[in-house]
Amino acid sequence: MLQARNIDKFYGRDLGRNQVLKDVDITVEPGEFLAVTGRSGSGKSTLLNVLSAIMRPDAGSLEYQGRDVTALGARELDTLRANDFAMVFQAHHLLPYLTAAENVLLPAMRSLRPAGGRAMKRAYACLEKVGLAGKEDRLPGALSGGECQRVAIARALAKNSRVLFADEPTGSLDRQTGDGVMDLLAELPGEGMTVVMVTHEADYAARAHRCVTLDNGRVVAA
Repeated sequence: MLQARNIDKFYGRDLGRNQVLKDVDITVEPGEFLAVTGRSGSGKSTLLNVLSAIMRPDAGSLEYQGRDVTALGARELDTLRANDFAMVFQAHHLLPYLTAAENVLLPAMRSLRPAGGRAMKRAYACLEKVGLAGKEDRLPGALSGGECQRVAIARALAKNSRVLFADEPTGSLDRQTGDGVMDLLAELPGEGMTVVMVTHEADYAARAHRCVTLDNGRVVAA
């Protein structure tokens, strides 16, 4: 589904230039749960940003379903990310003045037009799936941190995307809440979604189908 070949990524310019990814090769199969691990600063989040087409590599290529993503223009990339990719970050990034259901509905609201009844039903179904039935009308301030992260996952599910990218989705949660979020993520490949997750937790990485380890911007184990 995803294939990265010889990926290089730099930050900065001239003498301050720092190479974050170095000749990275990674293949992600359809329906796979792939974990990316490594020490802090090893390039994990940068790799996730490249794989999810948020960030362009400075060298190498990225293919998605046989299509060269690195050759796409800005509008095509926007369409790809909107339709096929979903993101969950360590911070849930919910809008505080919108309810849980309204936050889930955001991807379905185009050009400031209200979402239709079908989208609303899907939002409620996704919130029920993540264990938030009955809390659809609560604002983020009335939810716990774990519940807010579950809303973020429901928002990703509501997009009906093919690939879910998760960057340290349990990093700001307590252990019990993090375990619940991991249970949700681990179920998704069985429902046809591909999951790529960055984590520093070895036991969470062990729940994935496969683990890739980065060290100083290079793949050292796969």
